[in-house]
Amino acid sequence: MIKTVSSEEIENQYEYMKKIKELDIQRKYYINTMGCKLNENDSEKISGMLSQIGYEETNSPEDANLVVFNTCCIRENAEEKVFGKLGELKNIKEKNNMIICFAGCMSQEKHVIEKIKKSYPYVDVIFGTHNLYKFPEMLHEKIVKTKRVFDVWDIDGEIFEGLPIKRVGDKSACVTIMNGCNNFCSYCIVPYTRGRERSRKPEDIINEIKELANNGYKEVMLLGQNVNSYKGGENYNFANLLRDIDKIEGIDIVRFMSPHPKDFKDDVIEAIAESKSVSKVIHLPLQSGSTAVLKAMNRGYSKEQYLELVDKIRNKVPNVTFTTDIIVGFPGETEEDFEDTLDIVRKVCFEQVFMFIYSVRKGTRAEKMEGHIPEEIKSRRFNRLKELADRITEEENYKYIDTIQKVLVEGESKTNKDVLTGRTSSNKVVNFVGDKNLIGKEINVKIVSQHIWYLKGEIID
Repeated sequence: MIKTVSSEEIENQYEYMKKIKELDIQRKYYINTMGCKLNENDSEKISGMLSQIGYEETNSPEDANLVVFNTCCIRENAEEKVFGKLGELKNIKEKNNMIICFAGCMSQEKHVIEKIKKSYPYVDVIFGTHNLYKFPEMLHEKIVKTKRVFDVWDIDGEIFEGLPIKRVGDKSACVTIMNGCNNFCSYCIVPYTRGRERSRKPEDIINEIKELANNGYKEVMLLGQNVNSYKGGENYNFANLLRDIDKIEGIDIVRFMSPHPKDFKDDVIEAIAESKSVSKVIHLPLQSGSTAVLKAMNRGYSKEQYLELVDKIRNKVPNVTFTTDIIVGFPGETEEDFEDTLDIVRKVCFEQVFMFIYSVRKGTRAEKMEGHIPEEIKSRRFNRLKELADRITEEENYKYIDTIQKVLVEGESKTNKDVLTGRTSSNKVVNFVGDKNLIGKEINVKIVSQHIWYLKGEIID
């Protein structure tokens, strides 16, 4: 049974939004979002609640009366960065009558909360990943009672629906389908900060995507720590969800992240192969190419099983391509183990590899493992992997030259306002010259050159 926050509790939060809106306060906010797409989606929900209250977003914390740190704890240096940012606000807090809020995965770590309590007394509100929906209530308490509010739950939260959301884009949107993770990879803190798997009801997901389509959105990204573990009911799984979303008129591209290789079942492969909108670019996290390292990571598959899965998907899904995540320098990784990783990268020819140097996360099993790798060795291996991955990406990009690609135009290039940028159905970034009225439309573009991180194209009439 899917447990959800009651509609009465959500209505209660709307009442708190009304109460804050009636107060005579300054209303400019800034959100510092760190980490994954799920965090970005959570920030959109926080932004939606603040906009409902009457707050106006600003691009600079120096101009804000309310600052939210939506934190991530995947990387070891994340804490150093966020505490540094908190320190920068100390001197402007009083001048702006600023409220500082601390949220996200890092707020679920006890040692972080203790440090904030002791060393950062000017942080006003702390809430966790499980009770984000109660933000209006906590903010109201802080404003009215002028005292610090700490509300972090150790138990898993429930799915909540019905709160406002302010999306960053207007053509592509992220939709969270589940929260939490049951896998407990030995390097990962997420099951301890996001809790166990909780899936949304399929009808709530479908209705959200239909509303997006009605508002002109063309692309959705389905989010979850392990999307192919989604359970919308006793006989309703991720494959069922993909098929139902594929029927929604107006949505041209459906992407998802991140699946787990050990749970990538045949029915999901068939749903991808038979759909018209589900992207044929699959993000399939590898983490390591060594069976021994994968076992130490508690990933639940071997090198051979991963390659078998890739072959199975390629046989079923025409023109499929893959992207992946790889961790370099996990405790105990030998040169032979690392060569196994390079071997898989050569065999699969990933279109993109997201590479990370292993860093210790407090509270994980890997923290106490023997055989931690010296930093210079990890850096050397990382550079070798990057050199190989970049070479393969360049080779794969050359295959696009002189082809005509359908491109969803996202907007102006960040580096040149005279150039438009968009993405192909295979998620390749394409830059081209064109009129601004093309933004939001899907057009045909001929690829004329490749530049590793993007393709250059010309519009075809």
